[in-house]
Amino acid sequence: MTSRPTALVTGASRGVGAAVARSLSDTHDVLLGGRDEQALHKMAQDIPGSRPWPAELTDYDGIAEAAAGIDHLDVLVHSAGMVEIGSVSEAGVDSWRRTFELNLFAVTELTRTLLPALRAASGHVVLINSGAGLAAKPNWGSYAASKFALRAYADVLRGEESANGLRVTSVFPGRVATDMQREVRESEGGSFEPERYLRPESVADSVVSTVRAGSDSHMTEIVLRPND
Repeated sequence: MTSRPTALVTGASRGVGAAVARSLSDTHDVLLGGRDEQALHKMAQDIPGSRPWPAELTDYDGIAEAAAGIDHLDVLVHSAGMVEIGSVSEAGVDSWRRTFELNLFAVTELTRTLLPALRAASGHVVLINSGAGLAAKPNWGSYAASKFALRAYADVLRGEESANGLRVTSVFPGRVATDMQREVRESEGGSFEPERYLRPESVADSVVSTVRAGSDSHMTEIVLRPND
């Protein structure tokens, strides 16, 4: 890594996370966080100034070990997430636990682990939330609840850490043309229509804009919706 600022992006092997990593690499050295080490190494070959940061985000001992060498972190982007579609009458407790484990608990623990490094840099935490974190719909119970909780966490983190110079931004995109969205549409019994959704690059643009905003501004929430 170089003297440029450093960003860690989770879920960086595909979708929004990959797009964010590519966009940030223009100005930052990027740690590519994710489980698929082979995919991360392949991405690192294509993104100058990046390197893989393989980690299972729900393995908290492993996260602590992986983060041990990071003492100065300018940007932390939480993009990793999961969704399981199902009615509240069908979704059992295991489904709720899986969803909260990755969408919320992994976020809170990784952030807590990296807070000293973020404080040292007066850094910026960006949480890729969802439109489901603003309005819950039928069959999206566990996912929406996890994203509502993620929004609350962002608000608390912002309130507690602003005195340490941290900025915290929640990004609420609508449907995005990713592999996850393809899986969602299959679960819903509908067709995948990428032309009707946001591009991952559009979400990445919003992340980059808030990261590069001047020190006199703090974008706390960004809401994105497809034009269609």
